[in-house]
Amino acid sequence: MLGRTSTAERVADILRTRITEGFFPPGTRLAEDAIGAGLGVSRNTLREAFRLLTHERLLVHELNRGVFVRLLTVADVVDLYRVRKLVECAAIRGVDRRPDGLDRLAAAVADGEEAKARDDWRALGTANMHFHQALTALAGSRRVDELMAGVLAELRLVFHVMADPRRFHEPYLARHHAIIARLADGDGPGAERLLAEYLDTAEAQLVDAYARKTATPRPTG
Repeated sequence: MLGRTSTAERVADILRTRITEGFFPPGTRLAEDAIGAGLGVSRNTLREAFRLLTHERLLVHELNRGVFVRLLTVADVVDLYRVRKLVECAAIRGVDRRPDGLDRLAAAVADGEEAKARDDWRALGTANMHFHQALTALAGSRRVDELMAGVLAELRLVFHVMADPRRFHEPYLARHHAIIARLADGDGPGAERLLAEYLDTAEAQLVDAYARKTATPRPTG
C-alpha cells in the first residue's frame, strides 16, 4: 500500500506538470488505459493519482463518464489571484541584495524569448509558469514551492480561456525583464510593486475573458 501510494504521488506529479505545461486543456477526458500504459502503472495506482489531483481541484470525476480536467469559474480565477498576490509578492518583498535564484528566473525569461521567436505560444505560457515558480522559490520554502505548484497548475487551466494566447502572453515578457532588473538591484519592494501591477492586469484580463465566455446570449427577435 505504501509503495502504491508513493508511486501514485509520482504519477500525480507527472500529470500535474503536464497540466501546467498546457497539454491537458479543461474538459479533457483522461483515458485510464492509455495513461496507465504510457506510464507503466496499474489502474489502482492511476486512480489514486487521479484522486490526489481531484483534491487539488485539477480533476473532476463524473459518475459513469470518467475523469476530466476541471473547468474553472470566474470565482476560481479571483481566488487564485488572491493567493498569488499573497504568496508571490511576499516572496520578493524582503529582497535587499541580488538573490541567488536570479539565474533560474533569467533562464525562464530566455525560454520565453525563444518560444516567442518561433511563435510557440503554449511554450511561452509554460515559460511564464517557470518564471513564477522561480520567483516564489526565492522564499526558500519547500511548502511554498508545493503550494505554488498546485496554484500554477490550476492557473494554466485558466489560460486556455484566452482566444489569442500570443496577445495575452507576449506583453508579460517585458514585465518579467523589469522585475528581474529590480531584483538584480536588490530592490525587493520595487519588484513587488511591479509584480502587484502585473497580477492585477492579468486577473482583470482573465476575469473579463471568462465573463464574456460564460455570458448568456440575449434572445433575438
